[in-house]
Amino acid sequence: MYFTDRGIEELEQRRGDEAVTFEWLAGQLRTFVDLNPDFEVPVERLATWLARLDEEDDDV
Repeated sequence: MYFTDRGIEELEQRRGDEAVTFEWLAGQLRTFVDLNPDFEVPVERLATWLARLDEEDDDV
């Protein structure tokens, strides 16, 4: 188990029944980066990965 799994599990337990929009999520990510600028690159990578999930991958 990765250390980050604990946070993911907590998120799922606390908010797993809620529905959110990607607009809301984008706003929360912006706020997080504003408060934690050292995490700008990982948040950018996560956002890009989420945005491109439906693209066909030539390697698969």
